[in-house]
Amino acid sequence: MSLGVLNNLSAMYAANNLNNTQNSLSKTLQQLSSGSKINSGADDAAGLSLVNGLMANSTALTQSQTNAQEGVGLLQVADGALSQVTNLLNRAVTLATEVSNGTLNGSQQNAANQEYKSILSEIDNIGSTTTYNQKQVFGAGTVGIYAGDSSSTGASLDNLSISTLSRANVGDTNGAMSYNTGQNVFFDISAGAGSTGNAQLTDSLAATTMTIAYKNSDGSAGSVTTNAATTVQGLVDAINGSGRGLTATFTTAAAAGYAAGTTDTGIMISGNINTTSGPTVGGLQQITIAGGGKDTSISENAAGGLHDDATGGIATITYTAGAGSNLSGTDLTSQGNAESALTALNTAISNVSAQDGYIGAQINTLNSVSQVLSTQQQNVVAAQNAVQATDYATAASNMSKYQILSQTGISALAQANSMSQLVTKLLQ
Repeated sequence: MSLGVLNNLSAMYAANNLNNTQNSLSKTLQQLSSGSKINSGADDAAGLSLVNGLMANSTALTQSQTNAQEGVGLLQVADGALSQVTNLLNRAVTLATEVSNGTLNGSQQNAANQEYKSILSEIDNIGSTTTYNQKQVFGAGTVGIYAGDSSSTGASLDNLSISTLSRANVGDTNGAMSYNTGQNVFFDISAGAGSTGNAQLTDSLAATTMTIAYKNSDGSAGSVTTNAATTVQGLVDAINGSGRGLTATFTTAAAAGYAAGTTDTGIMISGNINTTSGPTVGGLQQITIAGGGKDTSISENAAGGLHDDATGGIATITYTAGAGSNLSGTDLTSQGNAESALTALNTAISNVSAQDGYIGAQINTLNSVSQVLSTQQQNVVAAQNAVQATDYATAASNMSKYQILSQTGISALAQANSMSQLVTKLLQ
């Protein structure tokens, strides 16, 4: 290589390598100080995308555990209330047994009957005033406990149904549990050009009603029709409170899985829904929503308001409540009435036990869900940690290497600069 001063190529090489070393050292120090080896998309674009997805999963799983425990709290409040109802019914049995003996005089019978009526009033009071988070516990309709990892395929709903509690409906018997792997329909309520649904619905929502036709497991058919809903939330509440194990949420078409109307908004309805022309199988049901002079059903028609979710829906556990005992017509005014009341009270105690059994089973279910979610979250965090966490042994080794290279790079740059000085020797 000839000697010259026009371009100091050796210094350029040394400076370039020194810059690369400094960048690598800076990146290594960032990894050591942050604890993460992916601090920007430039570090690892694919890895960052994966980490962000796993972080969303972890966040959703953490909240889902809280959701499950809140559901347990609701059920435990109901369980405690039913325990008091059982105590009251046992006292009523004592009174009815006492009056059935026929040895009491009129004044004593009247006193026993007054206490009996007070017990029935207290059952009414428990049913109407028992609350959780300022919401009524008994007879509030379906309460959907959501658990999932932020994806539709990893989500489930446990639709809790705690029936009304009063002297006319004590306990619950012959209720039915069901499970489905998930089916959503999307009720498109967007208005304006480009909407895939009923464009007139939002202008005439006051006329909107919902009918659910269903077939029971014994083959008998039935239907539930809501009153006219004046708001979208009113229609959502009507669906959730229908008692048919359906869950409705206001969302977008994309979130509901209906790709043809991704920008539209509407109501996603999840549950044990039949997608054929009618409820042909026991437990399945078909929805018809009427609004703006148009009827829409799950099967596509001219109105086009309800759309099947081709991607599948949220897996749901549902419970259809049975009937409770009616004690409103019972009294202890005579020996015969007391004997009739005893029969009704024994049935009521059995029905309360059945309802308490359902509540206890759901407590165990939600506790199990919480444990599964905890394990799942642990594995998700472990996967996230493997991709994102800094390997301190490797990073510390790299830091030492780059520190040495920085020192040698500076020395090399100084040496390259000094080589140009040799030219002056030739000119002396």
